[in-house]
Amino acid sequence: MTEPVDPGDDGDAAKAASPASSTVSPVPLAEVESPARPAEDIRSLDDRDLPSRTDTIGAALSEVIGGPVGKHALIGRQRFFTPLRAMLLIALVFLALGYSTKAACLQTIGTGAPDQRVANWENQRAYYELCYSDTVPLYTAELLNLGKFPYKSSWVEKDAAGQPKIQFDGNIAVRYMEYPVLTGLYQYGSMALAKSYTALSKLVSLPLLAEVVMFFNIAAFGLALAWLATVWATSRLAGPRRVWDAALVAASPLVIFQIFTNFDALATAFATGALLAWARRKPVLAGVLIGVGVAAKLYPLLLLVPLAVLAVRTGKLREVGKTAIATALTWFIVNLPIMVLYPRGWSEFFRLNTRRGDDMDSIYNVIKSFTGWRGFDPDLGMWEPPTVLNAVSAVLFVSCCIAIVYIALTAEQRPRVAQIAFLVVAAFLLTNKVWSPQFSLWLVPLAVLALPHRRILLAWMTIDALVWVPRMLYLYGEQNKGLPEQPFTIVVLLRDIAVVGLCALVVHQIYRPEKDLVRWGGQVDDPAGGVFDGAPDAPPRWLPDWLRPDRDRMRVIEPVEKRAGVTLDA
Repeated sequence: MTEPVDPGDDGDAAKAASPASSTVSPVPLAEVESPARPAEDIRSLDDRDLPSRTDTIGAALSEVIGGPVGKHALIGRQRFFTPLRAMLLIALVFLALGYSTKAACLQTIGTGAPDQRVANWENQRAYYELCYSDTVPLYTAELLNLGKFPYKSSWVEKDAAGQPKIQFDGNIAVRYMEYPVLTGLYQYGSMALAKSYTALSKLVSLPLLAEVVMFFNIAAFGLALAWLATVWATSRLAGPRRVWDAALVAASPLVIFQIFTNFDALATAFATGALLAWARRKPVLAGVLIGVGVAAKLYPLLLLVPLAVLAVRTGKLREVGKTAIATALTWFIVNLPIMVLYPRGWSEFFRLNTRRGDDMDSIYNVIKSFTGWRGFDPDLGMWEPPTVLNAVSAVLFVSCCIAIVYIALTAEQRPRVAQIAFLVVAAFLLTNKVWSPQFSLWLVPLAVLALPHRRILLAWMTIDALVWVPRMLYLYGEQNKGLPEQPFTIVVLLRDIAVVGLCALVVHQIYRPEKDLVRWGGQVDDPAGGVFDGAPDAPPRWLPDWLRPDRDRMRVIEPVEKRAGVTLDA
């Protein structure tokens, strides 16, 4: 191959190449050798979105490793450093940062065997060091340090004087494991491995880490694997053209503070895996993964809402029915042994959720902070259910879901699964009485798939991650030179406004699909849609006209895999 001569170049090279300017015949192209042998496979995924070219942040970051990808590069031909492997490497860096934020609370103190040592939480260091994690106090609070089996064992809540607390109905306050079955068993398995380490350390020379620290490390290892699985599933859901969107899942600022705060990464992995199974047209597997996810945390159940409403619009009710049945059966099978053997302990999770008041991160507490309002249910006794708050929260969420269903059914072009899923989960968090900081991890993969605008998402994630700082300092207390409540609730309010803004942008792009980066100017329908991808609108006859899209505006987009001749490795 020869390099083309620049027609604007009037130097010697141009004159030599011109037959009119010389009696010497030009050298045949076949006789000119290229400095390197051309690739045997010259296919290139040229339509892939390349952040180092199209995104300001991506272009700036690429300078660290040599700058943006070359204009003549063959895209998708890299065998080792594929986008997925690069993002998994990025995720490992951020998971390491996440572990480092908890490290100050993992220092072992005390003497003796590992089960006689403890983690250093003296003088409330978990708050001013910003290293708090539920994992450490739960080890003792839920009797895991004694090797007790969750849901079978109970304990009595006591006051500062060591006396049993009396709940609102006059009974002694008895507690059980407060997590769904799968999360409780995950803690039990981590405890068993930690105690095995303790036993082994008494036989051979091993680092003498406190048993609770080893419990944290083992649990954190599993949570890290779950987040890597989330990154993998998100990259596959994004599709070959926008595979780099998953980089924001790998490098989310929320990972730094929240990935090891609790066990939510487990449910996030199952939920994202369920969406991937649905995208690959495996409705039963999607239902199984949702069912397992619900056994770890309730929120994956919300994914059935977007699937159901889009099934109504497209007439694909049978497929979603398979997913719903598989979800129910899987959840039931996972829960059945504990439900039968320890019904009182099994039901603690549901009982706790009905009797919890408005959490400090909820919008209800924000309103109380700024107005002096006492809330919907003032003067409740211990563990007395806040019935009005429960009803208001439920009504607000259902109202949001009704609005989302209306949008999904009547928009000119059928929304994508990720768009509706994000709106439903965001509505749940905004209207719920509890928004623990780690719950924001639920939104990360959904937001990336629904609204892949990197700078906008990074701004929201940064605000959401920074909620952790004033939260910890507020818990530390003003008397300890911490923060008063309102600086914390101001940041919470900013977080809520940011999420509402994301929802507004998603709704805007549903009504203006030409602005949706995933749609690619109308050339793509829904990479994560599964049976919905490219399906025509076929609502059932019983659906009223006001819930149907205008038939004069309905259109179908051919699935991208039917238009592409070959699919390159993403």
